Amino acid sequence: MDATTMVLALALGNLALCATLFFFEQSGHAGRPAVPTWGWSRLYQGAGWLLLAIGAAGVVPEGLALPIAYVLVFAGVAWESGAAWERAGRLRWRRATLPALGLAVAAFLLCWLIDPIGLRAVAASLVLGGFYLSLAAALARGWAAASMLQRFLALATTVLAVVVGARGALVLLAPAGWGWMTSDILRQLHSGALYLLALVGGFGWLLLGREREQAELARLEVNDPLTDVPNRRGFFQALAPWMALARRPGQPTALVVFDLDQFKRINDGYGHPAGDVVLAHLINTCKRQLRDSDLLGRLVGVEFAILLPRTNLDDAAMVAERMRAAIEAERVKTERAMISLTASFGVTTIRPDDSTVTLLARADEALRVAKKAGRNRVEVAAAVLAPVEEE
Repeated sequence: MDATTMVLALALGNLALCATLFFFEQSGHAGRPAVPTWGWSRLYQGAGWLLLAIGAAGVVPEGLALPIAYVLVFAGVAWESGAAWERAGRLRWRRATLPALGLAVAAFLLCWLIDPIGLRAVAASLVLGGFYLSLAAALARGWAAASMLQRFLALATTVLAVVVGARGALVLLAPAGWGWMTSDILRQLHSGALYLLALVGGFGWLLLGREREQAELARLEVNDPLTDVPNRRGFFQALAPWMALARRPGQPTALVVFDLDQFKRINDGYGHPAGDVVLAHLINTCKRQLRDSDLLGRLVGVEFAILLPRTNLDDAAMVAERMRAAIEAERVKTERAMISLTASFGVTTIRPDDSTVTLLARADEALRVAKKAGRNRVEVAAAVLAPVEEE
């Protein structure tokens, strides 16, 4: 592939990605983090490569097209790196990127004025390699928790960025080539690396977005979106191994079930937004009373459960009492009123012969007793379930 064809392929590829992203956003999927930044990066790169191809073809004077084209390409790669940093949580990436881009453009233009062919190519290689290394660093952020796809993209981008930058470094060190590494081979490797970076960057970005969407869907299957604690399914998944451990000798594991008293009056009197504020406040209050190893989950409505590993019945009752007192002591500020809360608790421990059904039934029975005894209290489950009274 000759240089003109490669540049044209880069231009059309980046512009095609821009068009795809535009229609994707128009279909109602806009609003994903960093997508606008990444879209602008592809637009800048596509326009820059296209201008380079036009300049090489003689349609536009090369002296005018070439500097503008390279500035656009530099800006595009810098913005692509910024999009990766934005996705990694660094929202203020422009503070470092804009000065770096300004210095890179100034250095390139100076080299172009001194030597429009040799130094220009060296400066372009080093600038592009530097920005692509920044992109690789953003992809490598959070390496320990990163997926295999993200790790592959970080490594591949690093290797290709080094190849791009190596052309400029080797030309400076050995203008005639370095052994078998002739200038022609360097140029071919440089062109191939740029083409692969365009492919890896484009498909990698889209695949990472897809991967994150799947991870978020999987998280929502087991998490309650309002309170950001495990839902019923997620809680019972976490409970399962502790049920198995209860069949072996060792420290007991406790389960606490609690329910907000008369929550319906809050929704009816102050509206559902106030109810949401109350639930968020409740979760924060409860978490402050728990250890990192304890698990709080939302079973249904305003009924919650707490798994207390390595906790006996008396200690679990003390934890529940501490939470009850904390909930009662704090008033929740909403837009319409200051709301007082109380909650009722049922406490039990996992027994060797328990199933999730019998365990929850025993805790719910203790909670029912607490409600019947006047609410705002803690009840410990009886050794044997009381028979259900017929109404």
